This record gives sequence, C-alpha cells and structure tokens, in this order.
Amino acid sequence: MNRITELDQVVIKFAGDSGDGMQLTGTLFSEAAAHAGNDLSTFPDYPAEIRAPQNTVSGVSGYQVHIGSTKINTSGDFCDVLVAMNPASLKANLKWAKMGATIITNADAFDEKTCEKAGYEENPLYDDTLSSYQVIKAPINVLTKEALAPLNVDFKTVNKSRNMFALGLLLYLFDKDLSSPLAYLKKKFAAKPELVDINKRVLEAGYIYGENIEALESRFHVSAAPLEKGLYRNITGNIATAWGLMAASENSGRPIFLGSYPITPATDILVELTKHRSLGVKTLQAEDEIAGICSAIGAAYAGSLAVTSTSGPGLSLKSEAIGLAVITELPLVLIDVQRAGPSTGMPTKSEQADLYQALFGRNGECPCIVMAASSPVDCFYSAYEAAKLAMEHMTPVILLSDAYIGNGSQLFRIPKVKDLDPITPPLAQPNDPDFKPFRRDPETFVRQWALPGTPGLRHRVGGLEKTDIYGAVSTDGDNHEKMVAYRHAKVQKVADFIAPQKVEGDEEGDLLLISWGGTYGAVVSAMQELQKEGLKVGHAHFRHIMPLPRNTKEIFGRYKRLLVCELNSGQFVNYLRMTFPQFAYLQYNRIYGKPFFVSELTEHVHKILSE
Repeated sequence: MNRITELDQVVIKFAGDSGDGMQLTGTLFSEAAAHAGNDLSTFPDYPAEIRAPQNTVSGVSGYQVHIGSTKINTSGDFCDVLVAMNPASLKANLKWAKMGATIITNADAFDEKTCEKAGYEENPLYDDTLSSYQVIKAPINVLTKEALAPLNVDFKTVNKSRNMFALGLLLYLFDKDLSSPLAYLKKKFAAKPELVDINKRVLEAGYIYGENIEALESRFHVSAAPLEKGLYRNITGNIATAWGLMAASENSGRPIFLGSYPITPATDILVELTKHRSLGVKTLQAEDEIAGICSAIGAAYAGSLAVTSTSGPGLSLKSEAIGLAVITELPLVLIDVQRAGPSTGMPTKSEQADLYQALFGRNGECPCIVMAASSPVDCFYSAYEAAKLAMEHMTPVILLSDAYIGNGSQLFRIPKVKDLDPITPPLAQPNDPDFKPFRRDPETFVRQWALPGTPGLRHRVGGLEKTDIYGAVSTDGDNHEKMVAYRHAKVQKVADFIAPQKVEGDEEGDLLLISWGGTYGAVVSAMQELQKEGLKVGHAHFRHIMPLPRNTKEIFGRYKRLLVCELNSGQFVNYLRMTFPQFAYLQYNRIYGKPFFVSELTEHVHKILSE
C-alpha cells in the first residue's frame, strides 16, 4: 500500500489522439473530483479537424484539469501530471509539464513508426528526454486487451476502451473512488449493459494497475474545498449560458426562442437549449447565420426573449441584422463565443479579438449594449443580466464569451431562480388609448413593447427610419438626428442600472490590473500572487463594456499605473484611450490561442514596477 501525500492543488493534463477519448476522460476525472468536494477549473484543447491525422502533433487532443482544496480560478499554468497516450501527445505537451512532473505514458504506443511520425529520432521513453521526470510506462494496450479477453471483443472495441484504463489509474493515483464514473457509464449505456461491463472492466484494471506499481512511492490526496452549502454541478460556460437564458425567460414571463447556425465553439448553447422543449424553449437550427438572427428578431417582435448565438465569422454575417434590431428597438441577446481569427482562423482556439466588431461593426449610428462573461459560472449570470437589460431597455445586447470559458468548466452552485433579480419588460397594455409605438419613458428613453395581436396596439416597425412618437416612415433629417440621439442615449442610460465597477485587492496603489472577459481567472490569480509579495496592486475586471460603469474614471485615478491585459493586440485598451484619454495606459497582449499563464503576468508586472 502506497503512502498518501496531501496536496493543496494539482494540475493534470490528459493528451492523446483525437480518437483516444481524452475529452471524456478529463470530464469524468473532473466529475469524480467534484463529487469528492474539490473546487476545479478545466480547459479542453482539441484540433479543428473532424478526423485529425493519427499520431501527428497537429492531431493531438488535450484536456487540462486543475483541482484544489481552495478556490481555483484557472485551469493552471504547467501540469503536475501529464498523461500521454502516444508519442505525438508527449511531443506536443511535454513543454507544459513542470520539471519533476509525473509522466504517465501508454508504452505500447511508443514504437519506431509512431515515434518517427511525432518527430522523435529515438524512443523518448528510453533516451534522456524524460530524465527530469517521474515516468510511469504503462502497457495500456496489452492490459486493456487482457481485461477484455473473457468477453472476446474485437480490436476496435479494445482500442476505444483504453481511455478508461488511464482514468482508472489516475483515480487511484489521486485517491478517488470509482463510483462517479461507474454511475456515468450505467446511465449512458443503460440500454446496452454489455458496454457498461466493457468499460467497467477496463476502469478497474487501470485502478488495480495503480495499486501494483512498485516504483510509485506515494499516491496523492486533495481534500475537499470549503464550499458554500448548496446544490452543485460541474458546468461548462456554454451550458451555463443556456441555463441563464432559461432562468431569464422564467423570471420575465417571456418565452425563449433561439435562432442559430452551428459554429465552433458556440454550438453547445444551441444543443443544450434544444434539450429543454418541455420547459417551453423553442429553437431553430437555421440554414445560415443571417437566417438565425433574422428569425430571432421576428421572435422578439412577437414577444419572445429572442437569442442568437455564434462565433466571430458569424458575428460578421449578422451585422446588418443587428442594425435592424437597433432601429426597430427590439430586445435581442446575441452571444458571441469568440475564437481565434480572422476569417476561420483557428476555430478551436480562444481569443478576445471580437471587441471592436461588437462595439463598432455596423453601418450607421448603431449602438448596442456590450457585455463580457468572465468564467464558466459567470456565463450563467451574464446571460441572465444580458437578457434582463435587452428586455427592460428594448435594445440588442451583445454578450461576449470565448472558447476558453465556453468549453471550460467550473463547479456551479445552482441558485434558486426566484432569488435572482426580477425582470420587468415594458409591455404595452391592451387598448391603451394613449399608446404610441415610439413614445419613450422620459428617464430611460425606452419605448414600450407592443405585442402583435394585442387589442388596440397596431403599429409598424422595420429597417426604415420612423418618426419620433408616432412611428411613421420618415426621411426627415431633423427627425433622424433626434432618433439617433435617443437610441444612443438609451444605451448610455443603462449605466444607471448596472452595478458600480468593483476593485479586488488594493483600492489604490502602484498598479491597477485591468481585464475583461475570460481572462479574469489568470489576472486575479496574478494579482493575488503579487499581493503576497507585498506589492500595492489592485484588479478591475469589466463585465460591462458599453456603457462602462459610471465610477470607472474615479477608479483609474487612484493608481500610478494602469496595465490592461487582453488576449488580442489591444482592443479594450484603445477603447479606454478613446473614452478616458486623460490616463496613460500600459498594455500586455498575447494572441496565441490559449489563456494567460499567471506566471507570465506576474513576470511582466515585476518588469514594469522595476523600471
């Protein structure tokens, strides 16, 4: 029996060919950690090809899991344990392993041909490539075949089951029991008990192999995190987004409609909402991006909480229709799960490169509310607030997510819908003798939402400019100027209805770290590391971008230096320069398809403060 070593946190990366099931293996390990009470954050990293070239570095699929007994904000920088199912996955990921890390390999996959295809001149298991690591050379192919020998299954089934062996070994190594993955298998294959038996045998074989590794001096245990009491589940950002929209539909009394065209990495929002027709959710998989948003605008006119989801290229295609939603002053939530571009770019990699497009990417004077979610869990609350602002202010809201938080997951404490902020759409009342389609609330500049078919509320909307108050088609210049001003003022007025900007860390000092969107976890972790060193550092992370919170200028004035960190070439920092030109801004930008490393942020801050 190996001794057990206590760890506060650990980062594990599962890597293999696209067909090796690493995404599922990582997900099941995460679920087991969640059931054990660990806090966690995950990061799936996979190629864009449907069937990537086998045993090549470009075809490697990975899944990183960061678990801990304390609050976990990121999926981790470098991994403590790397599971490499073939030479290509070792080649692609060894640079992300800490010195001294444990490397678990499928030794049976490391033959001369696969090593050469991955770019190795010699077998890395037997030269000095891994001399700085603790290496477990597990004969996974052979032992999986032996475990399934009594069932007389075919070669293809044996190969597809190898990921369960790796999962069993990792569960043993980190002192997790098999109950969570076994429950998943029984549920997934309830109609095919023979598949439950196959996967169970291999899972147990991996666990038993871990018990018998003589070179393994210790296994590890990560205690439960002190989580607030409640009902939890491990949730991805895309699923959380879908749930937030459904919660907004319930609290507003407006039926939800999603019109979308599938696109990586946003498709799971459409998939998840489609599962909930029993809750009144209506979805349309449209023939293209334009049809998706136009169907949603039609649903908004008809009185629905209207949503469309996409990624960068799709947002480009939707730009004309966004203008239609702006000029008709109809509520619409547009979710952009950003990926690396331009054009099709790197479809499965993350980036924050669509901010300019969200802010300015339309013809005419066409303002939209722009928000950004900060984490997988925050996707729920940001989607809920985006729906609330769209309906209460009768205007489109663009909610920016990204591939990192959309596909990544965290532990989510499920709230009670009745405890969320109420949503009160400005519905026009039947037979209102004073109803006028473009009469506005004098405080918010919001027009009423007149649902078609409601007695006494006949009116016209469309892409042509309308007269103030009465809504007749108009080409009068003075009227157009007035309507443009109203639409702009309505969006700016939203600043009175959003929360003031918060600062974490020091309320004033030498440096303010500024971030937005999915970079929250890395930047706040860097701030915490810098504070431990005694540096006077604060962190302002922005959910609301258009309009900015009213206290933004006051916050910026409390620090000697302002450092804006974003995964693009400087879009948010340039927007801040336009809005508050009186401040000098430093910037830190990376465009490499991955989230920030905490270590690179702290290193950059040290460099700034030493100058």
